[in-house]
Amino acid sequence: MKLYLRILRYLRPHAAILVASAAATFLFAALDAFSFVLIIPFLQSLFGTPGAAVSVGAGAGRLEGVLDATLGRWIDTRGDPLAAVQGIILFILIVLLLKNVIDFARAYLVARVEQGVTRDLRREVYGHLLELDLGFFGRTRMGQITSRLTHDVEQLRTLVTRELSRVVSSVFEFTAAVVFMLAISWKLTIAAFLVVPLTMGIWGPLVRKLRRGDRRVLDLAGEVSSHVQETLSGIRLVKASGAEAHERGRFHRLTEDYFRTFVRTERLRAVAAPLTELLAATGTIMLLWYGARLVLVEGELTGQAFIGFIALSTKLYSPVKYFSKLPANVLPGIVGAERIFEFLDAPIEIRDRPDARPFPRLARELRFEGVSFAYRPGSPVLIDVEMAVPRGSVIALVGPSGAGKSTLVDLIGRSHDPAAGRITVDGVDLREFSIATLRASLGIVSQETVLFHDTVRANIAYGMPGASQAEIERAARAANAHEFVSALPSGYDTVVGERGAQLSGGQRQRLAIARAILRDPPILVLDEATSALDTESERLVQAAIDRLLEGRTVFVIAHRLSTVQRADQIVVLDQGRIVEKGDHATLLRRGGLYRRLHDLQFAGPDGDLEVLEVGGAG
Repeated sequence: MKLYLRILRYLRPHAAILVASAAATFLFAALDAFSFVLIIPFLQSLFGTPGAAVSVGAGAGRLEGVLDATLGRWIDTRGDPLAAVQGIILFILIVLLLKNVIDFARAYLVARVEQGVTRDLRREVYGHLLELDLGFFGRTRMGQITSRLTHDVEQLRTLVTRELSRVVSSVFEFTAAVVFMLAISWKLTIAAFLVVPLTMGIWGPLVRKLRRGDRRVLDLAGEVSSHVQETLSGIRLVKASGAEAHERGRFHRLTEDYFRTFVRTERLRAVAAPLTELLAATGTIMLLWYGARLVLVEGELTGQAFIGFIALSTKLYSPVKYFSKLPANVLPGIVGAERIFEFLDAPIEIRDRPDARPFPRLARELRFEGVSFAYRPGSPVLIDVEMAVPRGSVIALVGPSGAGKSTLVDLIGRSHDPAAGRITVDGVDLREFSIATLRASLGIVSQETVLFHDTVRANIAYGMPGASQAEIERAARAANAHEFVSALPSGYDTVVGERGAQLSGGQRQRLAIARAILRDPPILVLDEATSALDTESERLVQAAIDRLLEGRTVFVIAHRLSTVQRADQIVVLDQGRIVEKGDHATLLRRGGLYRRLHDLQFAGPDGDLEVLEVGGAG
């Protein structure tokens, strides 16, 4: 019940439109049923006794009164039969026209609610995802996230709007048909209901199997999406490895599983349709037999009224058939809701404290005090890290892959919080500051440059929408990017493509540096910023980095010797612990891990410590 109430709350902001939609649905159902009742006076005028009043049968005085109050006010059914038939036809056309105008209004209002709910759902899920910590994205596949944000939201939208609208519509259609059927003959109405319990019970045993099947279908849809995303993001490796056949085989197996599961589930869903149709036909045959007796033997009903009743009974079975399939129809939406709520219920672990204050400019030092961290219990990534970083200093973090270097700098921006210990700025715990102002004071330039499918201007000014063109160009010049940007087809208005696909690696890196220069952060992280570049690109990027370093507190992860040598302190990490500290010359003389890393590859004429680049993933 809690799940259903939680689903229905998404309709609350659209209550006014829903009420209008329900009113339109009610009028539509009433006019729809009434249009079938009009068959009775039409047939009586066509085949009945000239000059006779509209007659339905014994006990149907109220229905005759309704016909006199509506049709009888405009048409003289006792006069010329041909004129009466023509008048009734015209009246039926007016009713049908009005009914369809109302149906248009109903469909439009339902569409408004559908898209409003879809918009609200996607905004809520997307907004929550942006607040989750990096650990969530480390344990959740991107394809599953995309699937729940798109496919599952569509399933839930269908449940809370389209299916709900059909429920309301079916209830009103059913009610209107029953009201007019009772007005014609209560005995025939009871006979018509004999088949209803059997029809409603067909789907009962199938619901549990369908629920499992629908959840499996949605899970496999997420896996298919994940595989496509994973393969396309690594398409260079796939082609370089000649692994097209391997990936094609994996994809074929996934889509085959999806196909088999979907077909199996739909087979269960489809089995009740012919059974429902058979029961409806059986009910109609019973009505024909019993109704004929009421007309020919007992004389309780006119032939015209009996035909009108049969026409109305066809309106009865459509809602009954829908309700018999309702549990199966709503199951995909229920399962989609469960999967969406799994995301919405994922806890936001990194939050501002109620009394969080703005992050100040670093005045003295940033300090790690007994910091430990683990992504999974029992598998520590950082263990009892103690380190002081004076303001304006350059700290190089080196060590083998997996040593914890990237995790350490992630803690500075509160992508994670320490499991033990604390990080302080001028003696104040980072958790005392607001996350937004803290991250606004932090700039990151990494090997994997993130550019969005947007203009050069938007990518440089990302996170700073108020930046002027002059400021953007000034940052681009400082990053050695202005020249190549000006040569692009539309200059700063050129769209760089997804992940910056229209640019070279060096150009992407220089835009990332321009972004950092524009932000002017007091704390800077350089994560393998030049390791994947050719010599010329590296020279331009390194010159831009030299300008970027000025006056900032900088953390350099496994950077080249030109930066490492100039670091105020080199911190060597191994298996999550700090094993060495010092400058380049001192660490070489000690002969520890730093020296061993140095000696793994040759040291060129300029002493380039290329080995440090292999440790970038820590």
